This record gives sequence, C-alpha cells and structure tokens, in this order.
Amino acid sequence: AKLFQGKSINTAHLLLCILRNENDPTTKLLIKLQLDYETVKDEFKYMLTESDDTFSNLPSSETFPEDSKEDDGSIEENPFTIKSDTKSTVKSKTPVLDNFGRDLTYLAKLGKLDPVIGREKEIERVSQILSRRKKNNPLLIGEPGVGKSAIAEGLALRIIEKKVSRILYNKRVVTLDLASIVAGTKYRGQFEERMKAVMNEIEKNDDIILFIDEIHTIVGAGGATGSLDAANMFKPALARGEIQCIGATTLDEYRQYIEKDGALERRFQKIIIEPTSVDETIEILQNIKDKYESHHNVNFTDEAIIACVKLTDRYISDRFLPDKAIDAMDEAGSRVHITNMDVPKIVVDLEISLEKVKEKKNEVVKKQKYEEAAKLRDDEKRIEKELIVAQDKWQEDLKLQRETVTENDVSEVVSMITGIPINKIAKAELNQLSKLDKNISGKVIGQEEAVSKVVKAIQRNRAGIKDPNKPIGSFIFLGQTGVGKTQLAKILSSELFNGADSLIRVDMSEYMEKFAVSRLIGAPPGYVGYEEGGQLTEKVRRKPYSVILLDEIEKAHPDIFNMLLQILDEGVITDSLGRKIDFKNTVIIMTSNLGARQVKDFGNGVGFGTEAVKSQESKNIRETIEKSLKKAFSPEFLNRIDEIVIFNSLEKEDLRKIISIELEKLKSRVKELGYDIKISTKAVNFLCKKGYDKKYGARPLKRAIQNYVEDLIAEEIVQSKLKKGNNIRIDWDGKSEKLNLISIK
Repeated sequence: AKLFQGKSINTAHLLLCILRNENDPTTKLLIKLQLDYETVKDEFKYMLTESDDTFSNLPSSETFPEDSKEDDGSIEENPFTIKSDTKSTVKSKTPVLDNFGRDLTYLAKLGKLDPVIGREKEIERVSQILSRRKKNNPLLIGEPGVGKSAIAEGLALRIIEKKVSRILYNKRVVTLDLASIVAGTKYRGQFEERMKAVMNEIEKNDDIILFIDEIHTIVGAGGATGSLDAANMFKPALARGEIQCIGATTLDEYRQYIEKDGALERRFQKIIIEPTSVDETIEILQNIKDKYESHHNVNFTDEAIIACVKLTDRYISDRFLPDKAIDAMDEAGSRVHITNMDVPKIVVDLEISLEKVKEKKNEVVKKQKYEEAAKLRDDEKRIEKELIVAQDKWQEDLKLQRETVTENDVSEVVSMITGIPINKIAKAELNQLSKLDKNISGKVIGQEEAVSKVVKAIQRNRAGIKDPNKPIGSFIFLGQTGVGKTQLAKILSSELFNGADSLIRVDMSEYMEKFAVSRLIGAPPGYVGYEEGGQLTEKVRRKPYSVILLDEIEKAHPDIFNMLLQILDEGVITDSLGRKIDFKNTVIIMTSNLGARQVKDFGNGVGFGTEAVKSQESKNIRETIEKSLKKAFSPEFLNRIDEIVIFNSLEKEDLRKIISIELEKLKSRVKELGYDIKISTKAVNFLCKKGYDKKYGARPLKRAIQNYVEDLIAEEIVQSKLKKGNNIRIDWDGKSEKLNLISIK
C-alpha cells in the first residue's frame, strides 16, 4: 500500500502481494486458474477506492523494485499501461476517463464513425468557441434527430483529417458516459470522488475536449442531501476554461433544466442546430448509404434515396430530418434483405441433424451409455464444423447476390410507419378510384351530387395534384335529418381508408361550453388532465390517415370554429403539449341540420308536381339553408371549406332502394342465426308506405323495418316456433296494419 501511495490497506493490495511471490503455493494454484499478477492488475486498473485512485497508477510486475528502495516509498513514476492485441503496451495518461468515456477521435482513426456531411458552419462555430480563452464551451441545441451528436463526431473526423484550426490539432474528443460514473456509487462521496478524478485528468491533459450528450442530465446527477451534483462540480472549471466541454441537448430540456440555472447557462455558448433541408439530407444519405448497403447486403437506387427523404419529409411530421430519412433507408434495407433471404437446404438439414444428435446424446447420457455418448459427441462436433462451413459459403454467396432497394420498397416502409397508403397508384388502385363514385352511390341513395364532390377531392389527392399543406378535403354536409350525411362519412372511411376504424367521430353537441374547447386539443398547463392530450389531436396522431366526422357542428361553441381555421388552412394544429399534429392526410367532414326547421315548414304548393315546380322547390331549400349557414358561421370559416354540399330530400323511389339495402343487411343477420328469409313485394310496399316521411328522411324507414319485421321474427324465435333451417316468408295481405310471417320447413 505504501508502494502504491495508498492511504489504506485493502484486499487488492493483499492479493497483489501474494501473486508477486511466484514461489508461493497459493500463487502457483492461482496461476493454474489463469489468475496472474498482470491479470489482477488489469482488473483493478478501473477501480477507484473509497479513499483515492490507488490503482490508476499500478506499476507492472517488471517494475517492482527488488531491493530496499521500497522502504523510502520512492518509486519510479510509471503511468498505467494498457494491453493491446499485439501485446505491445500503450501508455494512457487518462485511465479513469478511458473507463468512463468513449474516445471519438480514436474511433474516427479506426474508421468506425459514419461520415458527417455538411454542417460546415456549425462545426466552424464549434471550433471558434473551443479556441476562446474562457467560457470556451459550445452547447448544441436542437430537436431530436437533427444531428447534434453527429457534429461532435464530425469534429473528431476533421481533427483526424487535420481540417481544423491549428489550435485543435492533436486534440481528443471524448464522450463522457455519466450513467457509468453514477452506477455503483453506494456510499457518500463516491460519486464526487469519481467526478473529481475525471476532472483532474482532463485539467492535467489540455488536449481533451469533453463531449456530454444529453447534458441536461448533469443537473442533479449524483446529488443527494448535503452533496454536490455534477453540474455544480463542473461550473468552476468551466468558467476558468480548465475544462473544454461540448454539450448537446434538446430545446425542451434546455428550457427545463439549463436555462433555469443562470450560473450554468452563462458558461456555455449556444449553437442552435436546425434540421437539414431536403437537398442536404439527400447528400447525407448518398454518402452514408455504403455502410447500410454492406450491413443489409443490398443496393440502394438513387430514386430510393430521394424517396426516403421526400416521403418522410411529407408524411412523418412528428420527427426531424435527417434522422427520419436515415431510419426509413435503414428499415427499407432490412425489409428487402429479410424478404429475399432464402436459406439453403443444406444449412437447414444440418441444423436439424445437429439438434437431433444433441437430443439423442442427452438421452444416452441419462441412460449412462457413455461410449455411445462419446460417438454422438464426435458426430455433433463433425456436424457443427460442416454447418459452419455451409453457413460461411452461404454468406459469401449472399455478398455476390445483392438485392436492390427501389422507390416502391421505401414507399411500403413509410406506409407501415405512418399507416398512410403512399405507394404509387397501381392499376388495381386506379381501377378502384375510377369506380369509387359508383361504389359509394350504390350505398348512399339519392345524393349523386354530394358523392361526386367528395370523390373528386379524393381523386385529386391520390393523383398527387392537391396542395400538400392542406387536408385531403374539407366539407360541410347540410340537409334535413336522415338524408345520409353521416352515412356518407362512414361509407367513405370503409371504402377508401380500409375499414370503419379509420373514422374519427366527434359529437359536437358535447362541446357546447366555452371550456370544452380544451378537450379537443388538450387542457392547458396547470389544469387537470394536462398530460393526457386532446381527444381529437391524440386520435389523429395515432391514425393520421382517416376521416374526421364533426357531427352536428352548429351545436358547438363558436370558439371551436376559430380553432378549426388553422386545421383547414395549414393542415396542422399545435396541441397543449406543444406538439404539431398533422391533418394533411385527413378528410374533414362537418354535418349540420341548419335550415332544416325552415325547410320543414314549406308547404307542397298548389298545382301539379311538374319538374319545374320540383326544381323551384329545390332551389328554395338551397337558398334557405345557405342563408342559415351564413348566419351561423363567420365568412373566414366558410371561405376555408372546400365544398359546401347540400343533400337532397329523399323521394319515394330513393326509399325503395334504401329498403333493399336495409333488408339485405337483415337477411345476412338472420342467416347467421340459421334461417333463410324472403320478403314479398307487397311487404316491401307496406314498409315504404309506413316508413316514408319527407321531413325525417330514412330514419322512419329503419324504424318501420324494426317494428314490423324484426319484432315479428324475434317473437317467433323467442317462442320457439322457428327451428333452425326453416325458411321464413314475410308477406302482407293488403288490408291489415301488420305483416304476416309464414314458416316453411
């Protein structure tokens, strides 16, 4: 302990003392167990004792003085040695920092860092700040994924390439891992001691530039009652310029942790890192694609690289370039590699054989047939060698047969990430879009004009013509109750957006009060439910490609319309947590019954029902509804709507078509119960008569089917009069006020 200038004797000194005497029987036993002096010394080189960094300067076994020099405690100064693969020793002046840090300049020398493209201005500014006499500490602030850590790596690469100012020649950029410093500090003062040891090494070696990623974590790190945290330990050295430190953090964390601590903030010089532009990101991907190509064993086309950037820039709005584009490229490479991976039959057969031999060997060993087990062990080793050879040959063959990642592969990956179908319009989809008008018209009866307007907006979007900064389409559906406004929104979501779950329905009658506005986008800070987010914004964030149905819009508080202005104009809104929610891939449909009361009071007029009279009536209805609309909504709100669609009143002919659709649904439900049902023409006429009401649209019709057909069948089933497999016939005798049910076996 005296030899190592330790303040106390501990077990490490005792073990080294035993191992030093090679003739000791204990030493011989330990050497047999491959535990010699050098090994133990290497293990202890990272340990910092409770009292001091005793083992940071352990001498090698060759430098132990063999004479009485020990007595006066003076030994030759010998910095710690690190073993390399070639058995040569490289002296390190910073053993503690080597343990708790990662040398970026060394990794750059080995070629293990990705190239950093662009960011010349930012790296130049970092170099300028580092060259200052005092407060020479740059702080990189930017959103997650913009390349803050990459700037530190870029500096390390430029130092190796000697593309920096003379002052920074031969500097080392070392990343400090704060978690490993805190880890294992059980007792009071251990953390401070480690931090002090790291800082002492940095102060003694002025060629070190410390890089602390997520620098906000130093605030409070290791802090306990009556002790210092990492930030307060760094402050004096940072102010004096004894430590050069590059920090990196996000804007939110900077505001939350560092900006509040004025003493810490003034010691750093801020550099705002903006996301890269589309062109810069394409250049970055072109330069780093080689590493991803060799990893995934694929080739990226130029079109695929451009698609990675442009598609992520347009469709992934909650993340930043270049990070999101690199992720898309990486995943596209992974997807193509996995889908085209064909394992040779010989490899599969050898793997199966090896598994069988292992199982058989284990069974034989349990039965204590050791000779047979030895043979099986030899077989196992032989198969393992054959498998290794086969796998190596397969890997070599794979390198020669590289798959190509195309633009379509990237589109598929971005579609998976976002849930938005952004593949190029294929023939099948083109066919679907051309038939969309017909398909929806078959399910929404009597509203050809409304369907046509909505379908045209969808076609504009899928053809790539629409303004990319606005929602796919925004509509106000107006008309009497029961004419199919809500129904069209539901059918649109199932026809176009792959299922009814892509319909986000918000009942605006729940938002009649002024304070209810906050429920849509989230409560402001300081209010209950602040962290939960808004009911509308959260749903859109999870399903960015959807139909948003704002039902009964006229019942909402006027403040909600002001909030919708930004969505309709720019396609984005900021929620209570400060996140931008993207509405650019949504169809916004608002329904309203405005003017329905005035229209209901219209008389049938005098005279015959000619086309001219009907046309005039339709025109009057439209004018009445439009007047009501202008009274209820502000001009700037109406001006941002793509189409104001007025639904027609349903005629008797339309009702007959609606009955057919509703009865088909009923037939399929009854068939699931095990019965077949047929409804006569007379029965359909009876339902038309009972269900027609021009004022209330199709809803009375549904009630008529429910009262006259569903109740009749339900009664028969409950009373066990119907048996499974029976045919049910519904008819009307032409006189009575109810339908008849006939059961046929």
